[in-house]
Amino acid sequence: MVKHIILWKFKEMPEADMLRTVACVKENLEGLAGKIPGMKEIKVNIDKLDSSNAHAMLDSTFESEEALAGYKVHPEHVKVAETFIRPYIDIRLCFDYVI
Repeated sequence: MVKHIILWKFKEMPEADMLRTVACVKENLEGLAGKIPGMKEIKVNIDKLDSSNAHAMLDSTFESEEALAGYKVHPEHVKVAETFIRPYIDIRLCFDYVI
């Protein structure tokens, strides 16, 4: 099993736009559950403490490194990333590890 963790810091925007953007990211990424072969779990955390310096965190689990690689290029994931995430991101950090 492999964990795939992403932290995002979004570009500066009005607070109302930020709330809509992070909620949209959560809805669309979590909507991939059951659509990606080898994906066991996907959750986007947006309820952060004030001490956080990221706006959202993806916490996902895959059967294997091959399943994670397939997720990265899967058309449903690419569509969500290109439409709802990449245009709004200032900083993206990734940490993948075997569990």
